[in-house]
Amino acid sequence: MDLLLRATDTIKSLRETRLSGIRPPTEFFDYQRISRPADFNQATSRISYNTRYFSGNYGLIVALLGVYAVLTNPLLLISLAFLVLGFAAINKFAPEATQFGEHVVTQKHLYTGLFVIGIPMFWLAGPFSTFFWLIGASSVLVLGHASLLEPGVESEYASIQENV
Repeated sequence: MDLLLRATDTIKSLRETRLSGIRPPTEFFDYQRISRPADFNQATSRISYNTRYFSGNYGLIVALLGVYAVLTNPLLLISLAFLVLGFAAINKFAPEATQFGEHVVTQKHLYTGLFVIGIPMFWLAGPFSTFFWLIGASSVLVLGHASLLEPGVESEYASIQENV
């Protein structure tokens, strides 16, 4: 019950902080403001402004790409579920040592067994390739969008407001 309350509080704080900064799709996908930057300096200034302005949208895109990456790699999904659910099951059902005949099984033995099976299974799932794919795909999408989208009129006043 305590875990459920903590999860609810975490989701509420996430919604208040990150999700409140999400801009509407009409503004994010405004194709009339798309243009090629004239030079590298203009691209850099667009990226600087747009990554701050659309940070909630970009965070959502990275999260969706992460979910997609895990769902399309079934072995990674199975190995993550095995490790997380195994850890939770050991904490919930085996808090104290149990005796089977002459052998005493402690939490330490159960964790060792879980990691002896789970870590090689996780390693075979290719988490590094999935991680680097996520970095590459999100970088291309975020930097491409940020460099091609012209900042709105409000960007002219952002520098003035920072100086005040």
